Amino acid sequence: MSVHEISMLIDGQQVQSNSQDWLDVLNPANQETVAKVPMATEAEVDSAIESAKQAFTSWKKTSLAQRQNIMLRLQDLVLENRTKLAELITVEHGKTLPDAEGEVDRGLEVIRHACSITSLQMGEIANNVAGQVNVYTLNKPLGVCAGITAFNFPIMLPCFMFPMAVVAGNTFVLKPSEQDPSSTMFLANLACQAGLPNGVLNVVHGGADVANRLCDHPDIKAVSFIGSTHVGTHIYQRASNAGKRAQCMMGAKNHAVIMPDANKDQAINHVLGSCFGAAGQRCMANSVVILVGEAREWIEEIVQRSQSLLVGPGTNRAVDVGPLVQPAALERVRSLIQSGVDQGATLLLDGRDVSVEGYPNGNFVGPTVFTNVKTDMDIYSQEIFGPVLCVLEAENLEDAIEVINANPNGNGTSIFTSSGWNARQFEEDIDVGQVGINIPIPVPVAYFSFTGSRASKLGDLGPNGKQAIQFWTQTKTVSARWFEPGTGSDQVNTTISMK
Repeated sequence: MSVHEISMLIDGQQVQSNSQDWLDVLNPANQETVAKVPMATEAEVDSAIESAKQAFTSWKKTSLAQRQNIMLRLQDLVLENRTKLAELITVEHGKTLPDAEGEVDRGLEVIRHACSITSLQMGEIANNVAGQVNVYTLNKPLGVCAGITAFNFPIMLPCFMFPMAVVAGNTFVLKPSEQDPSSTMFLANLACQAGLPNGVLNVVHGGADVANRLCDHPDIKAVSFIGSTHVGTHIYQRASNAGKRAQCMMGAKNHAVIMPDANKDQAINHVLGSCFGAAGQRCMANSVVILVGEAREWIEEIVQRSQSLLVGPGTNRAVDVGPLVQPAALERVRSLIQSGVDQGATLLLDGRDVSVEGYPNGNFVGPTVFTNVKTDMDIYSQEIFGPVLCVLEAENLEDAIEVINANPNGNGTSIFTSSGWNARQFEEDIDVGQVGINIPIPVPVAYFSFTGSRASKLGDLGPNGKQAIQFWTQTKTVSARWFEPGTGSDQVNTTISMK
């Protein structure tokens, strides 16, 4: 397989970096190097920001209809290239092709939502609030904005950011993950083909130095981040201290509650799909299941179905669980599994020694299931980001809710039940920002906002939905009066009242 050097996108041009620091992009199924990605220099990052700054002067004046038309064309281009995008994801990330195709579809949801900008960016008006005075608001773009994304969704996460930002009149600098950047670059090139003017969307690659520069640069007005809690906390603090608007979607420990009245087959299959899909490398994975009452008798079946899942390269459409993204991730997951054993949890299914024929060097971990898990164990307190399921037990729904609310994270949670009363009690009492009722991964459709909460989120506004427009725009309020020609005034008004 040929190894290509990944370029940057600056001012509408494919730019080869002058950096002396390049990283190998690996196929996680076999450790073959498929690409090399540069760690951009500070001068290159500044060049991308300057390009975006220059482009903003004209882009902000582009009509809503023109911006909408570009998003409509981008929608068509992404749909036409769905297979290609999915293949690029699978080669560098490792997730299965069907899962990668699903990711492209979720990204498309956001682009389609961005096509509604002609109504989304409307302001408000109050007519004749005082004598011949109208007050109205305008939702104006901020300027140059930035996005920093994690490896686990190289198409969906950028779509959570730049389509809504640019369609609202901003320009953008994107730093995708250096672990799997090719699909993101392909998407950015499609956006240029759709008609984004030069400089409206720029892409630079790198690690902490590039992220810090985006947080510090005075011309960046807002920063969006999706990734780990450790990095997200740093990004939020650094960007906020520099006076920027910031939002950070971060780590999670998601729980699924299975009630004894649930549809057993549906509940088990959905929870296992949520936990083990993408090899557990989802911030919305339900990595903890709480079996309530008689549902505790289903553990054996959970293990049997977990054991039946096929582990292998994501290019094989029959595969259920692909490889982890990097050798370091493999070692971390293995280490956490061992910590579970050492700390006293019962390992019912151990996926550490899984063997995949023809792929001896792949980063594979098979489905792993623990019972007798305590909340002070590392496998519970840490986000494993691997195919590891922790099974907890509860006497009743109230006890299950208490466990979930005691966890600091609030990204998502689910309940499986046939009882409307149980579902309503769960919905009302749970302190988690996104709730699924018989839905394993409660990421809402793109015209609703992503509303993870507590330790899983920093910032008041999340991606997508109405909150996205609020985040990527600033409100300008205008109070206007027009005098009738030829009229005068014989009194000076020294009060603050509006007459």
